[in-house]
Amino acid sequence: MLFAAADPTADLGAFAGFITTIMDALGEFGVAVLVAAENLFPPIPSEAILPLAGFAASQGSLDLVAVILWATVGSVVGAIALYALGAWLGRERFIRLAARVPLISVNDIERTEQWFVRHGRKTVLLGRLVPIFRSLISIPAGIERMRMIVFVPLTTLGSLVWNTVLVLAGYALGENYGIVEEYVGAFQWVVIVVVVALVAAFVVWKVRRARRAHD
Repeated sequence: MLFAAADPTADLGAFAGFITTIMDALGEFGVAVLVAAENLFPPIPSEAILPLAGFAASQGSLDLVAVILWATVGSVVGAIALYALGAWLGRERFIRLAARVPLISVNDIERTEQWFVRHGRKTVLLGRLVPIFRSLISIPAGIERMRMIVFVPLTTLGSLVWNTVLVLAGYALGENYGIVEEYVGAFQWVVIVVVVALVAAFVVWKVRRARRAHD
């Protein structure tokens, strides 16, 4: 068992117990399975999986380097799956769907597309370090058919940084690894507030522009 000496999972609820069960059964490979699932289902938080895996490594139940490497493998597999979803969706289908969203025009979509073409590499790399966006960024990369020879290395590097930081934090904090989830969760709320503010500003700008055009 991973936590024979101490079991702080009771403080983190049933989800931590589920993570523990998977890692008990599959070892380091289980970390890859969990992280791949986290990419496909964002409500599964990597900030809960990775520090817990780091804590397990500090107890000697898992190998630290193997945990980081397998976590990165899982990140890349999940990212490729979302890339494939974007590629399947395709540019034309995406434009048709997005154009149905109120206040979104084809011109807005095309400008966003042009921005991604210019800055897509930096977005894919740095987006891996931002909660919420770190998973979703694979979809526009797939829509734009970013070359896999570019997408995979950028995804690997960004994911390796994210995974290493969270795993080492859990390793260093030991039984207090749950602190990592609290801080990353707070950062995630900051991201959500910023996104909501930007969306609100965009809506206000669109409405005002429409009114001026009408007048």
